[in-house]
Order: sequence, then structure tokens, then C-alpha cells
Amino acid sequence: MKIKGITDIFFDLDHTLWDFDKNSALTFNKIFKAHSIDVDLQKFLSVYEPINLNYWKLYRNDKIDKESLRYKRLKESFDSIKMIVHDDVINQLSVDYIVNLPTFNHLFDGTLELLDYLQPNYRLHIITNGFHEAQEKKMKQSKISNYFKTVTNSELAGVKKPNPIIFDYALNLAVANKTTSLMIGDNLEADVLGALNFGMDAICFNYHGLKIDNGIKQVTNLKELKAYL
Repeated sequence: MKIKGITDIFFDLDHTLWDFDKNSALTFNKIFKAHSIDVDLQKFLSVYEPINLNYWKLYRNDKIDKESLRYKRLKESFDSIKMIVHDDVINQLSVDYIVNLPTFNHLFDGTLELLDYLQPNYRLHIITNGFHEAQEKKMKQSKISNYFKTVTNSELAGVKKPNPIIFDYALNLAVANKTTSLMIGDNLEADVLGALNFGMDAICFNYHGLKIDNGIKQVTNLKELKAYL
């Protein structure tokens, strides 16, 4: 079951190491209170989370820009729960969300244990589609920056996962070879299939319990990665 010959491991950040949903909920709780927005947080999150994922897919496929993503995911969420929030407030919320999100530091269970386990034997890296200004802050706040040799961001690479160009960019930055590298991430399309189609091995962190092809390596808990590495 062990994967032999791996020298470099590339991780996704959001939803893989950094607990995006938990940190996002805390952020919304904070900014809604600051703006005196009286909304049932769980009701809002229940519609926001799938809407956000859909807009991120559009962003990955270059169908919307960053500013549209930030505004429309909030606008559509408020509309879905039939809550009227004026555009100037939505725009300010979108700014405050990005500012406050990296200040929370919850990681998935087993993240630090796994990184401590891997660091002596592998060179570790990040490949993320997240916004450049936020990702470095998230890593620093959650005290995981020191584990990683390189951080490849889609804004720096000029393309987003699953585009093969970002994987090539990351390998060049890391001075690594695809045949001795491994990608680990939660998103089947962007992280796993993106890497596999590029020619890099991959493992899906399938914490959300999606049904995926039996031929794809997967774990449901980060600690299970030790069986492969």
C-alpha cells in the first residue's frame, strides 16, 4: 500500500489542511454581528456553502472574476433566504469576509501530526486556487508555514487547478519531477483528476464522503495517509 519513490508532496490548502467551513462560519458570525445583520447563521450557511462551491467552480473555469465571485455568492445566498441586503452592505461584507477569514486558524484533525510525520522524509508544498492575499495569512495564523518549501498560488501561476500549467509551474518552483511527486486534495476535479491528468499521482482527501472511482486512492481522515507514505 505504501507509495514508493515519492520525494515531493503537494497539498491543497482550503478543505484539505485548513478547515475552511469551520473558519468561514466563525468569520460570518463575526462580520454579521459587526454589521448588525440579524440572520440565522446556520440557515444562511446551509445555502451559502453549496452556492460558494458552485461559484468557485465557475472561477476555476474562468467564467467569472474574483470580484464577481465575492459579491455574487453573498447576493445569491441572501436572496435564497429571502433577506434584503443592499449592495453597499454586501460589498462591504465581501471585503470584511476576506480580511477576517485568515484570522481564524482551525485545521482538520490530524493536520499537524501528519505534517510532523511527513516533514523529515519528504519536501512539502502547497498548490492552491485561493486568493493570494489570504492564503499566506491563513498558513501563518495556523502555524503551518514552516512545513512547506514552496507555495504555488493560481494568481501567481496565471491559471487555476485543474489546468496542467499550474502543476507544471509548481513543479518548476519546487525543482521537482512529476514521477516522484504526489498531490493530496479534497476536490476530485481540481486536485485529484487535475494531477492525474497531468501525470502526477494523487490521493483524494474524501472527508465529504463522495462516491468516487475505485481506482482513485482516497482517505477520509488525514491520519490515514500514513498508510500510503
